[in-house]
Amino acid sequence: MTGERAQNLMLTIAVTATSQLCIARDRLLRRIPRIEPLDTGGAQVSRLGISSGDRVLDAVFMTPANQAARASVLICHGIGETVEHWCRVQRLLASSGVASLVFDYTGYGRSAGFFTAERAEEDAVAAFDLLAQLTAPLSVGLLGLSLGTGISAAIVGKVQANRLVLCAAFTSLRGAARQVFVPKAFSFAVAPIWDTEQALRTCTAPVLIVHGARDALFPVRMAEDLARSCVGAHKLIVHPDVGHNEPYRTPRPVYWDPIAEFLLEGADGSRG
Repeated sequence: MTGERAQNLMLTIAVTATSQLCIARDRLLRRIPRIEPLDTGGAQVSRLGISSGDRVLDAVFMTPANQAARASVLICHGIGETVEHWCRVQRLLASSGVASLVFDYTGYGRSAGFFTAERAEEDAVAAFDLLAQLTAPLSVGLLGLSLGTGISAAIVGKVQANRLVLCAAFTSLRGAARQVFVPKAFSFAVAPIWDTEQALRTCTAPVLIVHGARDALFPVRMAEDLARSCVGAHKLIVHPDVGHNEPYRTPRPVYWDPIAEFLLEGADGSRG
């Protein structure tokens, strides 16, 4: 087995094991919300299947029920979540006039198959293309949290995203691995992918980086390093009392309203 194949296999095993443990924990603790077709927050919900290669991905599309959406965003979730975890966030975005689509990567939730980095990026591109079709001619942004920041930054140059939002982000996969107790001497075993710092050096879309000072997984300095890597318009918001998983687990307007405002900036009914 080549070094690259071994790295990719180790990533698949690590992501699959971690995600299943986190999701099982949240199911046991009843932390996973139910998705309703029409909820009291005034959002219209659709459960969709997205074709990605030979795979079908599970996805949830949410749009305002009582007003026209003014922008839309694709959400690339983190390692320990499925689409159900994000329905509260989607409701908040819908209340601000932002339509959203969140999807499960191959190997997550109802999306069959085995997770790989290549498939995750293919999945994100396929989901973005569908969202662009569903919400045309609205502008479409990209939003990632944790693992999803690496994926969203990796595809931002492959799709027509007009905004990029990075929440609880890491600088690179190898940098993230070191934060979860992989010794620096063993970094060679981690695939040299999802280098978000490098991606931001060529990203022409405006970037918003949002981080929690209480993030016990990725320190604020990673967000600061990412902000310094941006070559275009960018903004860094650090919330003093927010941890790593709180943005989706206990979503609050103080966190998500600035993100909605960023996505709506310049939304004039056309992409670009």
